[in-house]
Amino acid sequence: MTSLSAKDKDRVRAFWAKVSGKEDEIGSDAFSRMLVVYPQTKTYFSHWKDLSPGSAQVQKHGKTIITAVADAVTKIDDLTAGLLSLSELHAYKLRVDPGNFKILAHNLLVVLSIKFPKDFTPEVHVAMDKFLAAVARALSEKYR
Repeated sequence: MTSLSAKDKDRVRAFWAKVSGKEDEIGSDAFSRMLVVYPQTKTYFSHWKDLSPGSAQVQKHGKTIITAVADAVTKIDDLTAGLLSLSELHAYKLRVDPGNFKILAHNLLVVLSIKFPKDFTPEVHVAMDKFLAAVARALSEKYR
């Protein structure tokens, strides 16, 4: 995947401004979708009582995820440094397989395309895909 150009970054920022106010729903939907479509990801949450879409814990973690993505948008110029603490948390404490970051990114793209069909142009799709791939790489940094 190629790096984010200045135009890609502008598209990500502009598109993300449209997401504002719907983050909780998007985070919950993307996380729920990931757990259903990729059931192997449930292993990291086996201690939760209810992993069904829309459950309180799924909604809460979806909000946590989307808050981190929103934060990454503000750190788009240096994602590796900006997401260092999250990378360390996922690598050393939670021990999440870094392949799951790509799975979540895919599900987030699906949800964004569903929620914003007119705004999710091919150009925005490419920019968001590059951005989420860069986020996944930054989160995987401490695994190397």
